[in-house]
Amino acid sequence: MFSIYILTYNEEIEIAACIESIVSFCDDIIIVDSYSSDRTLDIVSNYDVRIVQHSFESHGKQRTWMLREVSTQYDWVYILEADERMTPELYAECCQVIQNKDEYIGYYVAERVMFMNHWIRHCTQYPRYQLRLFRKDKVWFDDYGHTEREICDGKTSFLKETYPHYTSGKGFSRWLEKHNRYSTDEARETLSQLEAGGVRWQDLFWGRSEVEKRRALKDLSLRLPFRPFLRFLYMYFLLGGIWDGRPGWAWCVLQSFYEYFIILKVWELQTQKTSKANTAKVPLATEKHKN
Repeated sequence: MFSIYILTYNEEIEIAACIESIVSFCDDIIIVDSYSSDRTLDIVSNYDVRIVQHSFESHGKQRTWMLREVSTQYDWVYILEADERMTPELYAECCQVIQNKDEYIGYYVAERVMFMNHWIRHCTQYPRYQLRLFRKDKVWFDDYGHTEREICDGKTSFLKETYPHYTSGKGFSRWLEKHNRYSTDEARETLSQLEAGGVRWQDLFWGRSEVEKRRALKDLSLRLPFRPFLRFLYMYFLLGGIWDGRPGWAWCVLQSFYEYFIILKVWELQTQKTSKANTAKVPLATEKHKN
């Protein structure tokens, strides 16, 4: 009833389990690979799936290229990451809403963050929704920070079923390496928001959905002092990370460090920007002095 895209780059650890979670349901699976250098494609070749490769520029551009350039058997598509899984219950609900033929062009699905072999139920803002099922001719993506934000040409809704997202399957070293890269993109987006953006207070208090409220809350958090410390307090105590046990504690600490990485890189970008501006003024000042 719908096609499934799986985005990959060096996913030899996760990709088999990901495909196994859907291969018995879906007859149109497309692997969109960013030229993996490990055994990802060797593993994928054991399954009845299509493989296309495209150089990665950004999350938003990769998804938009995929939707526009890679043909699918069905008009409706689902985006699945290699460290995520499809469940029979979620697949059944996806098929059901597509058959309804109502006015919606896409559906948001909530993730269940799996970390240190546990579901982090409280401090991950569950239910935290992502647009995953949609008509491919009605959606495209723009970049935002280290990830992307969808642009929808039509109404969207929410599914009840959820999907597991295994965030530490590749080990803590890979997690830290990935979030070090992510923090660079987040720092650029943060600086842009601080200089030209603002807080959507109406969405923060009266947003129509969890997605609007969460995005407004993030815009507000960029402007708060002591962000790493406040984020830890918010996640561990207000959201209830304390009830997620040892994995919850580790998750909150790591997210606070991630926030601190972003702050440091924002400072670095601001310093570089100021230095370039001062350097550009030097020749003019020297010329005036000579005259």
